[in-house]
Amino acid sequence: MARAQASGLTRGKASRISGRVAPELIERAKARTGLHSDTALIEFALANIAIEDGFADVFRTLRASVDPELDLSF
Repeated sequence: MARAQASGLTRGKASRISGRVAPELIERAKARTGLHSDTALIEFALANIAIEDGFADVFRTLRASVDPELDLSF
């Protein structure tokens, strides 16, 4: 959320969104995030989509780049 705020994505809250969602989905998402309001939960979810961290692309790029002989046991 800090990146979304710094990018100005949370300013000027004038848009409205609505939809039908299973109550269990909402409750589990709230429990996992610690958020309590539907608005905060929706804003958090949208910010996670809008602020791309590039993890998936980097992960794909690094695929098979670890030496197979490397001992990863602890």
